[in-house]
Amino acid sequence: MRPLPEVPSAAAPAGVEQSGAALVEHYPRLVRLGYLVLPPSLGCHRRVLTAHALAQRALLSGRGAGCGVEDGVPPLRRSADAVVVVDPSYAYVRGRVLRGALEAGRPLRRVRVAPLLPLVWGLRLFPHSGGSDELALEQALSALSAPARAACVLRGLERLPDAEVRRVLAAAGAADPHAALAEAEGVSAPYALLDSPEFDPCSLQARPPDLLRRRQHAKAAVAAVAALLVCGALLGLPGNGWAGNGWGRGTLPVSPYSRNAAAEQALDPGALHRVSATFWRRSPRTDFTSWPTRGDRAKDTRLLRRALTVWARPDGAVRASATPRTPVGPPMGAPQLLYAGEVDRATVVLFYDGLRIVRYAEPRDASPAGGVALDFARVDGADMASAGALIAGRTRDRVRYLTAPWVHAVSVRNLLAPGSAPRPLGRTPDGVTAALTSPATAGSCRAWDAIELRDGSATRLMTDLGELAPARLTSGPPSAAHDVSGRAERDSWARTACLLPSVRSHGVRSVNSWQYADQLLPEDNGSAHWLCTRAETWRGTGSRVLAQFQAVSAPSVATGGPPGAVAARAEDTPACGMRDPRVLAGVLWKSHGGRWYVLAAGSEQFASLTTSGGVEGRSDSRLLAVPARAGDRARLNGTLTDGSRVGALR
Repeated sequence: MRPLPEVPSAAAPAGVEQSGAALVEHYPRLVRLGYLVLPPSLGCHRRVLTAHALAQRALLSGRGAGCGVEDGVPPLRRSADAVVVVDPSYAYVRGRVLRGALEAGRPLRRVRVAPLLPLVWGLRLFPHSGGSDELALEQALSALSAPARAACVLRGLERLPDAEVRRVLAAAGAADPHAALAEAEGVSAPYALLDSPEFDPCSLQARPPDLLRRRQHAKAAVAAVAALLVCGALLGLPGNGWAGNGWGRGTLPVSPYSRNAAAEQALDPGALHRVSATFWRRSPRTDFTSWPTRGDRAKDTRLLRRALTVWARPDGAVRASATPRTPVGPPMGAPQLLYAGEVDRATVVLFYDGLRIVRYAEPRDASPAGGVALDFARVDGADMASAGALIAGRTRDRVRYLTAPWVHAVSVRNLLAPGSAPRPLGRTPDGVTAALTSPATAGSCRAWDAIELRDGSATRLMTDLGELAPARLTSGPPSAAHDVSGRAERDSWARTACLLPSVRSHGVRSVNSWQYADQLLPEDNGSAHWLCTRAETWRGTGSRVLAQFQAVSAPSVATGGPPGAVAARAEDTPACGMRDPRVLAGVLWKSHGGRWYVLAAGSEQFASLTTSGGVEGRSDSRLLAVPARAGDRARLNGTLTDGSRVGALR
């Protein structure tokens, strides 16, 4: 990538035409910068499209012609012997891209609308895969906060000095540029890797999505359009849906709440479904339907009426959020009241309508100036294991849970310290836990506090991923997934936990991680574990799969070793799950002696493996190790025991 043009320090502020020319000239660099700073939880396809959208909208999001350089910050870059000023047009566009990428990494306050352009139909796009060094850098960047990722990229890709990095971050809206730089110091990978094709969103590979599901969606869309046309024709008949006796006399339509008994009941606090404290003991179902009504404000009619009204008719001042594909409409009838009470500095009401958990929160003094929040989470099909807790309150970096009535005890376990004993976590008589640090909002992965829920039959491990319903963590092959137990399984999760941010705020119901192969490493370098980690969602679609390569490290009393390297990832695939438990992945690995190898492993369904392309090799087993060179690219395929050929996870 050629160096940026340098101009005298007395350059004037950039105009729209000059900024447009800089955008066209340095478009690949700007898109790469946006791609590296965007949160990895978006997934490769969305990161690629969002990075292009940020670059293309950099001028549209500005303040018009004559706008200053990076919002008034003079852009500097260090050359071999002096500090010089970078082209202000480029610096302005870079600042807009950086600001947009940082805003995308902040916690959701409202339901956001994806950019309209660029738009890709019928394909999934992702950059070319890199080697183990690139994978290690990708993992290190994903563990950083968005400002720290930006600091790392400005240092390595833009080659800015630290003082200039702080100024650029401040102009882009970073709250604490000094802390971002300090956090970026933890990345030890060479900055030259940022120029790798692994991080080039302008050089892409394309794969089709789930074609069967797309066909089903097309049929459903045709049926929905037909139904809409029929409904429109019926609404156009005289005397239906209008007040008065005539057709089209200019009168306003009558509110559906004045004509629909179920809708009227949904707004009546007296009609709320309440459950007794002991019903769960005799209930035929052990899920959210058997949760009792709890909280010291459960009889506060005014509070409940406010909550129901905001749910039915939220205005523009309501801060709303929802898990992906969760309906945000009003209740279809009287919902079940789970909790109403004070949590930290807010008054919280939790409802359940059979499909969703809805959380209403307002300031304790009920002041409209403080604003209210309305959160939706889909929880249909919950059972005893997945209905063990909900998020009752969330502050900046702290969280409180509301536990199910059948939970006997709650403790906190740091997943990164598998050898340490869990810490007891206190609860109020209503089941609200004491506050603990939430890993979902942490800027780094130095600890990962999950909760252990003990009931009469099991001890279950759950973690906060930024939503109302915590995700259940399990171990074992898909056909026999079970709750995490024993040191070996906790060691495995200790090296997997820092990958969980990739499924944060994705509507995840459970995450299962299991070891599908062991491999002896070449040159007597020990052994490695191959793991597959699959996140299932409440909605059924959007599952995410990661294949991990974990080289066995020296045993430790407290920790499980360094995080695993992501060998492959995929989305919306049955691989590594109940329907299709097979998985195949490979990495480019460097031995202690400095030699490179292509390593690959398949699950027990594979009989042989082959590599082609940059590296040729074959193995008559489900493990493969082939000598290679740095930067080699290989195409990995496998033959199943039934003779059919399949490719690697992607």
